[in-house]
Amino acid sequence: MPTASTQIGELPGPDRMSSTTPLAGFAGLYERHYETVFRTALRVTGNPADAEDVLQTVFMRLLARGADDALPAAYFKRAAANAAVDVLRRRELHAESVYDEAAPQLAVQPPGLLKERLRRALASLDSDDASLFVLRHVEGLTIEELAGMFELEKNNVAVRLHRIRRRLQTELQR
Repeated sequence: MPTASTQIGELPGPDRMSSTTPLAGFAGLYERHYETVFRTALRVTGNPADAEDVLQTVFMRLLARGADDALPAAYFKRAAANAAVDVLRRRELHAESVYDEAAPQLAVQPPGLLKERLRRALASLDSDDASLFVLRHVEGLTIEELAGMFELEKNNVAVRLHRIRRRLQTELQR
């Protein structure tokens, strides 16, 4: 069983997957995309154990619905971002914060605290908005790619990203 300190090279590769997988192409699909899913999830959650959970969730969903070998790489990034945001939401619901809300905030916060605050702010967004933000600003997809993925006009994507950034900025200033 993988531990929280799992690195990408230590993740279970298709050579260690059971040969009884019901879908013949599933092992190949996993081999081609597991690193993308893990890295996307790790960037969003900041936690290797949560990224492993996301990896498992994404591929278990594919296995349950019947994997399609023709799925584009962008599909896996979006699925990973969505599942990672879900993990952040669950973490927010069950979190016990040691951060004292009444204490005055420092003018300069440690990078770890800023990252955690951004993750919490992302968890407060609508799922599509959080995915859109992560795919654009973390994964580096273009507005054109996002427009095709979300089936929106390019201008709509740009406007939504602007509004999302403003909401995140407001949330971070609290």
